[in-house]
Amino acid sequence: MHLIWENVVKNLMQLWTGQYKDLGAGTEAYELALTVWEAIGEASASSGRTIPGIFGPRPPNVASDKMSWTADTRSFWFQYVGPVLLSRRFVRPKYYKHFVELVRLVRMCLQYELTTAEIAEIRCGFITWVKDYEQIYYQHDLDRLSACPLTIHALLHIADSIEACGPVWAYWAFPMERYCGSIQPAILNRRFPYSCINRYLVDRSRLMHIKVIYNLNEQLRMAPPHSPTGVSISGYDSCMLLPPCRTITLERGLKDKIISCLCTRFGLPLQELRKMIPSEVQHWGKLRINNDGDTMHASSMSAGAEDGRDATYVRYELLVDRNARFRNLPVNLEPRTFYGQLKNILTFHVASIPAGLSEDLLLGVIQRCNIDESEPGLDVHYYERMGAVEVVDITTVQCVVGRIHDRGRWAVIDRSGSLSRALFTGLEFEG
Repeated sequence: MHLIWENVVKNLMQLWTGQYKDLGAGTEAYELALTVWEAIGEASASSGRTIPGIFGPRPPNVASDKMSWTADTRSFWFQYVGPVLLSRRFVRPKYYKHFVELVRLVRMCLQYELTTAEIAEIRCGFITWVKDYEQIYYQHDLDRLSACPLTIHALLHIADSIEACGPVWAYWAFPMERYCGSIQPAILNRRFPYSCINRYLVDRSRLMHIKVIYNLNEQLRMAPPHSPTGVSISGYDSCMLLPPCRTITLERGLKDKIISCLCTRFGLPLQELRKMIPSEVQHWGKLRINNDGDTMHASSMSAGAEDGRDATYVRYELLVDRNARFRNLPVNLEPRTFYGQLKNILTFHVASIPAGLSEDLLLGVIQRCNIDESEPGLDVHYYERMGAVEVVDITTVQCVVGRIHDRGRWAVIDRSGSLSRALFTGLEFEG
């Protein structure tokens, strides 16, 4: 926390803007023009509207806002916003590549678990990064020695710390900092602040002991009991529907898309499927993934408040035929990731399936983003135009994604990585 976010990243930002100890750029050209940095700041502040609140606080304006920066906001900006807004901004590409390499190494350090090979890659990666840092910023000039603080050398020992203590999330300072923030409201006397803190902690510890000894967790719960307010649909145990909800009449175009979605699922003729689908369906406003997953909104029922955070764009995965363009080749399905805006969340009951079957269906209507360019190492994807509208089973939708508008195109940022992927059971895929 303090090594990366409060020191290394902060110093890099000062170096790029020419504010680091009046060093200047020396023989290099890594400093950004003031107008460029201001444009980055405006785009950073504007991205708060199109990044869901589950991602964290709104990114501040890096050019003008000096008070809103915390380790948390700088961490998010460094990993997700910075790689988008700094792309093609530097005079020479090597400065951006050097920054992105640090992002990649830090993301590896933040993984839930690490293998021996990954730790070795982290060690070698930081050695190379520090050498490049010395070449770019220190330039092996004794007059620029202040560009090499102790925190740069400390990067070389991160791999050793991981080997000795485990992944960095097991011992970083975020939990302690948040705990200190939780006890701050207990200070009721400015003259004797520590007496207030001591009394609060003693009372809290006693209450915890009573709960444990006498099994009174529920009876002595200070917060109101959590009761689920959503609606579960049979067969969709991974998610829950949240209000608002209303009944709508299906338009012919939308009904045709639903039929196209279901024809491969049930293997029935289109005319028979058309008779099975009711003319009226329930339209829900929100969908929450269970087990502390994301809450996504349907754009057609989203209020769109001025200070709102857009949570209507999602990532979903579909099975795509590799041989779709070749009529004489067999079907070869593979999972493929897509991004788009969730327009509608529909549920209805189908009771006239052959063989006496009936089931509830939960479908999502999504307008796809036409991805033009991707950076797989950063999980950032760029698009300029929206594509076709399609209907998918809601189980293929994994999480919400954020978007950043920069220089005429949108960047989709996906923070879930490999932790959230669709599972297609009962199918085998060829490599």
